[in-house]
Amino acid sequence: MTRIAETRCGAADPARTRLAAAGAAVVTVGAGLGLRAVAAGGLAKYGGDALYTVLILTLVVLAAPRLRPLPAAGCALAVSWAVEFLQLTQVPAELSAHSTLARLVLGSTFNAPDLFWYAVGAGAGWLVHTVARSRPRRGQSLFEGGRTRKPSLRYTSSGRREDTRHARSSK
Repeated sequence: MTRIAETRCGAADPARTRLAAAGAAVVTVGAGLGLRAVAAGGLAKYGGDALYTVLILTLVVLAAPRLRPLPAAGCALAVSWAVEFLQLTQVPAELSAHSTLARLVLGSTFNAPDLFWYAVGAGAGWLVHTVARSRPRRGQSLFEGGRTRKPSLRYTSSGRREDTRHARSSK
């Protein structure tokens, strides 16, 4: 996955974040389709549940690119759970009977184990999002991290700004 670009002050660049999220959404849909093509049974079903939440996470980041990984994953998990609990009503089943898209998005019947697999997907998405935001840039070591370090500034008694990182100790 490509690293989410950051501006000089360490904040994520929204345009590049959206581009990365759109690419991740395409990859996630491809992974879901590939999983359905090669796997069957529980692996395909529950893997698809986890990927469903990962896809929602990518759409959340696409809509709100400055959202940090944990709130984005929490939002995706909440949406996934809300859709699953909506299946306790007859609305998704009725819509699914008339539309393939509704069946893919809303499902049709409640299945409690799906809630766990949505959490697995949110956790996996959180991990990938966190790593994508913190990977080091070219020229940085792994120990420096991906964020630009803000200089330690202080103001002297004369009102002048001074960078304290390079100031020598008088001890």
